[in-house]
Amino acid sequence: MNKSELIDQVASAAGISKAAAGRALDATTAAVTKALKQGDLVTLIGFGTFYVGKREARNGRNPRTGETIKIKAANSPKFRAGKALKDAVN
Repeated sequence: MNKSELIDQVASAAGISKAAAGRALDATTAAVTKALKQGDLVTLIGFGTFYVGKREARNGRNPRTGETIKIKAANSPKFRAGKALKDAVN
């Protein structure tokens, strides 16, 4: 499912226009992004939790040349599914 298909589903389920559903989806993703940038958790009870994972700096290898390279430390957005979502999928 892509973004436009998700907007269609939200619009029909909520009984709102596609434009309103699109604005709501954009506002939701913007709010989650802003919270993660600030280092906060975003928990949707029953659905899951968005959080920022930290990756330490490490050494890697260039697969083409075999040369050792340094990989910088980075923050990575992550998602942990909630119990209700896990149960619905299984």
